[in-house]
Amino acid sequence: MTNRQQEIRVNHSAALSAETGVRLRSYAWDDPTIAANAAATMSGLEFLRSVAEGAVPPPPLMKTLDVRLESVEAGTVVFGFTPAEYHYNPIGSVHGGVSSSLLDSAAGCAVHSRLPLGTAYTSIDLSVRFLAPIRVDTGPVQCTGTVRHLGSRVALAEAALTSRSGKLLATATSSCLLFAVPGNRERAERG
Repeated sequence: MTNRQQEIRVNHSAALSAETGVRLRSYAWDDPTIAANAAATMSGLEFLRSVAEGAVPPPPLMKTLDVRLESVEAGTVVFGFTPAEYHYNPIGSVHGGVSSSLLDSAAGCAVHSRLPLGTAYTSIDLSVRFLAPIRVDTGPVQCTGTVRHLGSRVALAEAALTSRSGKLLATATSSCLLFAVPGNRERAERG
């Protein structure tokens, strides 16, 4: 989309909002198979760093929620997020599902950052505790995921959602099942 097209959409959205209270949001995402195919050729840390650097497109959910992968280290990831009205529930705060998605992503990606080529994960469970409402006036927030245990079949990670001032907004723990991806492990062993 060109800058002119974006300007037209923004102006159109502002006009709709002023006249009717209706807001308009549009966005684009990349074919998710691009990232999936890239993930099949890299360790978790390499893959996530490639996403953070923009070399590999983020998954569509990140575009839908307007989330950024800000930093990646082995065992720790940080996502950035700016609350917007389109994240709201009916009572005027960010929907718990949005916060849960961020916490789940941070915990899962922290685990992924420790996995070698040929190993994948899926969430077994997610336990979330909401500690404070998140609204537009909360400003930018960060969601940090950290691995607490990495076994041969199961990993445990924690995630915390905090405001820029350091206020704790929500926390989560997640268990992840680790498994070999057919074909990838053989490729990794061949080098």
